[in-house]
Amino acid sequence: MIGASIFSIFGLGAQIAGKNLPEAFILSGVFALVVAYSYAKLSSGIVSNAGPIEYIVRALGDNIVTGSLAILLWLSYVVSISLFARGFSGYFLPLFHLPVTSLALGVTQVVLITAFTFLNFLGGRTVGRTEVYIVAVKLLILAVFIVLGLLTLDVGHIRPAADAPAVRGTLSAAVIFFLSYMGFGLVTNASENIVDPRRTVPRAMYISIGIVMLVYIAVSVAAIGNLSVPALVAARDNALAEAARPFLGSFGFVLISIGALFSVASALNATLYAGANAAYSLARNGELPEIFERKMWHGSQEGLYITAGLAMLFALTLDLASIAAVISSIFTIIYLFVLLSHYRLVRTVGGRRPLIIVNGVVLLAVFAGLLVYQWQHERVAFIGTIVVALGAVLVEYVYRRLTRRRIRTNPPLPAVKADARGPDRDLAG
Repeated sequence: MIGASIFSIFGLGAQIAGKNLPEAFILSGVFALVVAYSYAKLSSGIVSNAGPIEYIVRALGDNIVTGSLAILLWLSYVVSISLFARGFSGYFLPLFHLPVTSLALGVTQVVLITAFTFLNFLGGRTVGRTEVYIVAVKLLILAVFIVLGLLTLDVGHIRPAADAPAVRGTLSAAVIFFLSYMGFGLVTNASENIVDPRRTVPRAMYISIGIVMLVYIAVSVAAIGNLSVPALVAARDNALAEAARPFLGSFGFVLISIGALFSVASALNATLYAGANAAYSLARNGELPEIFERKMWHGSQEGLYITAGLAMLFALTLDLASIAAVISSIFTIIYLFVLLSHYRLVRTVGGRRPLIIVNGVVLLAVFAGLLVYQWQHERVAFIGTIVVALGAVLVEYVYRRLTRRRIRTNPPLPAVKADARGPDRDLAG
């Protein structure tokens, strides 16, 4: 979760929200919790590496909408990987005093994705061990930044603004930084491999969102409190490294750049693993072509290769802001259908229907705000979102007509035992 969003588009967030960036992170965290509620309930009753698509299939059945969403989910991982690759190159080249040219950026992105594709080829255990070390390093570096940054901040820099433009900027940034929390859902794509997933997966999502929210708020306070908003905006792709200069000097720039490389690499590694894992599960159930199905890590790996190859294509053709906006749109579409699925399955997985409705209204508002922002500031991303969505529907339609393959549906879940509060009760534990 702590990857390209905090490091690569931090400058973009400062440009949109100004000194209200910490408040934007709080609000985007609340948006994430809105979605996590339904994810937690569904994952406690349904265990599948297909994650949200399995929930949607259980609720809506086998149809072109379900198949299109499966393709969109996989594409969201592909585009996320491209975002991480762009973010990595934005820190890597300046750190080693290399010219930031289109060729240099492209070569760095291709080499990075290729390296982690090979790592994923070695197997899930290797990926997991690598993640432990990478995440430990990035959190340690961020802790140093936070502690020293909070000791030297100018309180006047972080005093929130309440005028109309500032409020609009905060809301827009919160919608954009909704992307920063989206990684919590990746755990569902490994749920079949987790001990006691019905208990572990929901807890993992809530705990991770809470920890990440605290880190994001602290990092943004330390950054805004030590470097002016115009300076953060000017730094753009490596804004966080520039924010470390006032209290750590050149060493701070190097330290945060290294932290960014570790963070973005860990996010790319986890997403590539989840994307390939989801591709296998979706293909196994008939939601993606059979070419994506691989029985074991050292067997047929077409799904992994296609995921990595398309990620390279996106990284080389889209700019950072457009990539981030397209990912947010795709994920939000998936999330809206997850909430709809939870509403339909509430009797079997538990939850409160009125709360799901409220959460759905909030998420619809977020999606509308995202589309408005794209139309006003990222027209390419707006068009890209429509093209990707319609492309998924077209591919699904053609795929079904040519193969006549059907989605494998699992047996229905038993109903939750009703109590005095009725079937919409909230499950404990």
